[in-house]
Amino acid sequence: MSKPAHKIADINLAEAGRMVISLAENEMPGLLKMREKYGTSKPLDGARIAGCLHVTKETAVLIETLLVLGAKVQWCSSNIFSTQDHVAAELVKCGIPIYAWKGETDEEFVWCMQQTLVFQDGQALNMILDDGCNLTQLVYHKYPQYLSGIIGITEETSSGEIILTKMFNARELKTPCINVNSSAVKAKFEKIYGCRESVIDGIRRATDVMLAGKVVVVSGFGDVGKGCASAFKMFGSRVIITEVDPINALQASMEGYEVTTLIEACKEGQVFVTATGGRKILTSNHFLNMREDAIVCNMGHFRHEIDCDWLNENATTDRIKAGVSRYTLSNGRHILFLGAGSPVNLACASGCPSFVMSNVFAAQVLAQIELFNNKAKYSIGVHSLPKKRDEEVAFSHLEKLGIKLTHLTVEQAEYLGIPQNGPYKPNHYRY
Repeated sequence: MSKPAHKIADINLAEAGRMVISLAENEMPGLLKMREKYGTSKPLDGARIAGCLHVTKETAVLIETLLVLGAKVQWCSSNIFSTQDHVAAELVKCGIPIYAWKGETDEEFVWCMQQTLVFQDGQALNMILDDGCNLTQLVYHKYPQYLSGIIGITEETSSGEIILTKMFNARELKTPCINVNSSAVKAKFEKIYGCRESVIDGIRRATDVMLAGKVVVVSGFGDVGKGCASAFKMFGSRVIITEVDPINALQASMEGYEVTTLIEACKEGQVFVTATGGRKILTSNHFLNMREDAIVCNMGHFRHEIDCDWLNENATTDRIKAGVSRYTLSNGRHILFLGAGSPVNLACASGCPSFVMSNVFAAQVLAQIELFNNKAKYSIGVHSLPKKRDEEVAFSHLEKLGIKLTHLTVEQAEYLGIPQNGPYKPNHYRY
């Protein structure tokens, strides 16, 4: 398989890339602890990891950590708008095969994924680190000849988790997988705390709109929706939640939010954020009932939470600036559409804060180590990261925040019926 050694926007951006990577490292103690703890033993020696995940400064720290632990790595982005070109340039300058640039077409996106399948020495991938199951689906549907050599897959998102679970239930899955998305350090930290800060960042950078006093409609009150809703509430917005799950709807009500249907909320809302992991949440019925210059954006993984095709086929558009388009509808009203439906925190800003991503990416590292070194332990299926590994990730971040942990006595541990040094909660525990 002949291919270029890399493909990025501009290698001359590398110096700026190293500066932001260095700043991110200082905020990513979990990954630095992984290097310190496992760097000598090289538990990923022999791993050929094909990565498909946003090429950002935080991902650069992840990639360099995987290399320290002995892996070979090739990488593409999981989103056509999320690549930080200066970061991609610095990684290529360091000799890492990167195939990503901001503003790829859908065809280029697939081409970039294809380049990660076979390494320069002719050997195929044997591990996948995925975000949204993009690379996994490509291999399963287009390159099944590589499946027998793949030891394991680690998946980052709710959307990817849904796809892997469907594949397993249909008896199509042929590989052990760890769903990093279900780990506490992912679900409770990136989704709630990371999205709580980054959704505001994306919308403000894109529009400069004042959020205090605005009516904001958040579709979905899972962990991402909870983080987004709390952010808007803290900024003084009046937040309306839409939900299909009665438990989440009740939770939203207990937090003081109004909960109603989208067909009702679309007449009031001034800002709309989808965060469901579903499909066609916002459609023509909603667009045509929105107020003038309503802001529409997505915080789920896939663009299809919003019916982008209907907008492009039935409305005219003016590009205001990168990531911001103003659509004119048939009724004469306008909507501001952010990031072309990609996650607004990445398309219009820099994604979740580095510290939060340190939690998530440290979990990814440990998931890769688990699958690569414990082949007999993991059957074909979708597994969770072991609770002890989850706690290891959390523990690696405490010192950075000056947190002092209380330790169980032998007597206390015996009373609770748990090991003195953890794990402290059963697998079914919901934090």
